[in-house]
Amino acid sequence: MIVINYVYILDSMPKLPKFKFHLAGKLVPALVVVIVLMAFALGAMWGKLQGASGPAPAAGTTTQTTQAAPAAPVQPKVALADIKSLFNGNYIQFGDANRKLLFVEVADPSCPYCHVAGGLNPQLNAQVGSQFKLVSDGGSYIAPVVEMHKLVDAGKASFVWIYSPGHGNGEMGTKALYCAADLGKFWEVHDKLMTSAGYDLLNTKVLNDKTKSGEIASFLAGAVDTAKLKSCLDSGKYDQRLTSDQAQAAKLGVNGTPGFFINETNFAGAYSWKDMQPVADAALK
Repeated sequence: MIVINYVYILDSMPKLPKFKFHLAGKLVPALVVVIVLMAFALGAMWGKLQGASGPAPAAGTTTQTTQAAPAAPVQPKVALADIKSLFNGNYIQFGDANRKLLFVEVADPSCPYCHVAGGLNPQLNAQVGSQFKLVSDGGSYIAPVVEMHKLVDAGKASFVWIYSPGHGNGEMGTKALYCAADLGKFWEVHDKLMTSAGYDLLNTKVLNDKTKSGEIASFLAGAVDTAKLKSCLDSGKYDQRLTSDQAQAAKLGVNGTPGFFINETNFAGAYSWKDMQPVADAALK
């Protein structure tokens, strides 16, 4: 805020000779009026600049601009039938639509809050905010993807994974996940990509560079057959799948990553499992 000390300004003005006092008496009030008008103008300008910058984005959002955010689009109503239909589509999936508990994750393996929800990059969890510090590190956050995976492995839930470019560097990582799913190694590759080393690989080394298939395959050694993975990545088999996944994410109304559904209930962001669990438990009753 701009504050003008008018007394200081008047005191600092050069003293006028006595014989011109009558002229100064007319000029000084006029100068004060001009200064006041300038102060109001500057204050208004400052207010506009503050308003244009908008409030700081909340943790977990994907806002990348300092401009005032437009009005939020109307979210489509997602029914349970819409979620069930995904299990008949061409997506990474485990289980079928007949289970009581259905999970959908819309994610980008390069996105920081997808890593937070993945629970395998504790350094990043602690870095982005104390509310995301894992229970295993003395915090209160329970990573939802870990809990979903347990329920899927136990045969209590079905799961669909869909790509959306929430951070922008996940195309090669996503294609590695598609290829790994073909080879029956989705979770093994997923879990390795969701580590701190995987985050660094996707965001600083591989990015979306198709010529880095060998580098990503080497990183995933031990999780998957690297020769088969590299061959799949080089084939371009899943280039179009990126587009179809994004289109489906948009139909679901997911505008950022991660986005989750437990049956038809939407959780937009890296919620802790403790916030999601009541919905999951209700579905299993």
